[in-house]
Amino acid sequence: MSFFSRGNTNTPPPNPYNRLNNDSTHSLPPAPPAPRSNMRPPPSSQYNPPPSPYNDPSSALFEKRSYDRKPPPRSGGMFGVASSPSDALALTNCLIVHPSDFALGQHVLINGAYALTGMIGASAMQRQWIGLSLSGDQATIDSLPAPPHPAAPAYLQSVDLEVGFLRRGHEIAEQFSADEMARNFVKAFSGILLSQDEVIVFEFHGQNLKATVKFVTVLELADEQRKGVPANQRTSNLRNMGILMEKTDVTFLKAPDSAIKIKSSAKKAPPNAILAPNFKFEDMGIGGLDTEFSEIFRRAFASRVFPPGLVDKLGIQHVKGIILHGPPGTGKTLIARQIGKMLNAREPKVVNGPEILSKYVGASEENIRKLFADAEKEYKEKGDESGLHIIIFDELDAIFKQRGSTNNGTGVGDTVVNQLLSKMDGVDQLNNILIIGMTNRLDMIDEALLRPGRLEVHMEISLPDEKGRYQILSIHTAKMRTNGVMDEDVDLLELASLTKNFSGAEIGGLIKSATSFAFNRHVKVGTMAGISEDVENLRVNRTDFMSALDEVHPAFGVSEEELQQVIQNGIIHYDAAVDELLKSGQLFVEQVRSSTRTPLVSILLHGPPGSGKTALGASIAQASQYPFIKLISPDNMVGFSESAKVTAITKVFSDSYKSPLSVVVVDNIERLIDWTPMGARFSNAVLQTLLVLFSRRPPKGRRLLIIATSSLRPILTDLGLSETFDSEMRVPPISNLKALERVLREVELFPSGDERRRALRMLEDAGLGSSKDQLSSKLQIGVKKLLSIIEMARQEPENVAERLAGALMGLGM
Repeated sequence: MSFFSRGNTNTPPPNPYNRLNNDSTHSLPPAPPAPRSNMRPPPSSQYNPPPSPYNDPSSALFEKRSYDRKPPPRSGGMFGVASSPSDALALTNCLIVHPSDFALGQHVLINGAYALTGMIGASAMQRQWIGLSLSGDQATIDSLPAPPHPAAPAYLQSVDLEVGFLRRGHEIAEQFSADEMARNFVKAFSGILLSQDEVIVFEFHGQNLKATVKFVTVLELADEQRKGVPANQRTSNLRNMGILMEKTDVTFLKAPDSAIKIKSSAKKAPPNAILAPNFKFEDMGIGGLDTEFSEIFRRAFASRVFPPGLVDKLGIQHVKGIILHGPPGTGKTLIARQIGKMLNAREPKVVNGPEILSKYVGASEENIRKLFADAEKEYKEKGDESGLHIIIFDELDAIFKQRGSTNNGTGVGDTVVNQLLSKMDGVDQLNNILIIGMTNRLDMIDEALLRPGRLEVHMEISLPDEKGRYQILSIHTAKMRTNGVMDEDVDLLELASLTKNFSGAEIGGLIKSATSFAFNRHVKVGTMAGISEDVENLRVNRTDFMSALDEVHPAFGVSEEELQQVIQNGIIHYDAAVDELLKSGQLFVEQVRSSTRTPLVSILLHGPPGSGKTALGASIAQASQYPFIKLISPDNMVGFSESAKVTAITKVFSDSYKSPLSVVVVDNIERLIDWTPMGARFSNAVLQTLLVLFSRRPPKGRRLLIIATSSLRPILTDLGLSETFDSEMRVPPISNLKALERVLREVELFPSGDERRRALRMLEDAGLGSSKDQLSSKLQIGVKKLLSIIEMARQEPENVAERLAGALMGLGM
């Protein structure tokens, strides 16, 4: 506290006070009051700052005459308590003392804890803060040294003040500028010692205001400047106080119980900053989402970091909602768990979608209202200075479906959606909330939730690229590498390149699988749970990860098992037409990859049944090395209804739009649409779905190659499907003995060439063609059926040629 004397007058103070010494007590006799015209308020730094340093005794504003010279000021002692002599002195927020006791501007500690600058005449606010009474109370005062003494109070770097009207319930229309208030405060109280939780009264624009010191930050000087006293050895009481100076950063906050209106600063960041200053995305432990996090920060948090006054000049509202969507396991829920680390204040409310629903009437809507109750209460108290309230909805599609889409008869889902809509952007708008929703099915969410003003930022969390997979692998194996349990032969860059189409969750599963192989090496032989003695030498090596790659497969991307199943016998180049088909397919793959004009290319492979159309299509797709390859086959849709088929087909194409390069193989179109020649029956819903999807261009930046197969080419023209393909390629059957010989040589049916030639002569004699390269009208067989006949003949090694010739002639050739 700072003290001010009653100098420049020969009269004693108008209000006498008692000073209690250590061993005696005496009172000053009252003197007749001087005329009011001769009295003037004591000099206060709020009205006239002293030109000299605040702790310079030479600047005392009283005359030093020989006949009334005071004894030198004392360093402290026990003092009685009196009220502040006047309102003007009370507004100085200093302790009022007699000049014979303390020097002007002296800093003191009251009762060993409360720091003030000054008989002791304390204002009502000071008495409330310290806990003093006017009736017979005493206080111990200890003087504090002045800077640059090592034990002197430090200067304030910043101070946060919670301000409101002195008179409770007072309300005016004027809006006070925080910047102007801060400038006046520093000018009025420069040199005053402020402590945390201290209550200060000051005048601004004719209004008496009350401010509470909520937080102080002091300048930490170097040990040399403190004459060798380290900062950590200072008295703990002095760490929560400091001297106000011109360079101190003063921030005013609106008191919750006051109706004062404060215009936010246009230069300083908001005091309730939502992000910690030293925050880094890497600290969240989420890899592969750098771009997504940057977008989320730009759209949702950037406007909340900048000064509120600047945002007010722009006339914009903060973003209130973000929706994260994408395949399962890509990190949407992980973002929800880690997003609290981004915040410098309260933890977000994480709500699982189905938790909102209740069996009682109206309880589901009440649960929504409860989520917003805290935000509404704080916004009413603090307005735009309210802290940010984050509500995270996981599995958003479980409760916020399209209104009218549920047929349960209760209508609960619709009313819950209505309640959220009104809370987010209804009549009483809140500007201190941020809703983050996560879903795998964006198409199921009600459209009213997705408009600007509600969940307006749609962020797709897609599968990580190679760089992202490397980051995820580094995060998951950090402890292994730190503790030395991962072998040096493990190359994370190699694993990142091998884990194409793996999500973050699947990479985590891959590492668990690799560690299980390492555990298995240290199990005692002949036991299930016995641990070998060399368990301390456990290391996870490259072989473990390679074994795990064979065990863990990505759910999204390449259908490796299905593709391997249809080309398990490989491609037999029995004719030049097969080589030409593969070459043409490769050209189409390169066209999709590089051309900017044709992001969608569709081709049709047609030919007789069993000619290898599906195998050729799958082989072209697999050779493309595209990140997304899917096979749509009627074999996987046995028993599906029309609507189920449409949903399954649409989902594959929707997933393909999420990948930059995709191949979709649509096998056996006539079986997919349930074609039946009896009455020409077919599924029109599936047909229309294929017509639309074959012609729909993928989104910007996405490329799609469609490979379809059919054994009934003529009906595609009648159905209108032939017009949707950019190119058609015919897959020929085996129609001459030369092509048949190539197949027999490839599958090694005969142990010698002589036996193979004998079998071909038997077929020639049977009228199935000649050994010359000539077409035969009788020999028309697909390679798939031929391979089946060959395997049957292989079962009788003594009569392979006869069995083969008999089977081919038995087909009616």
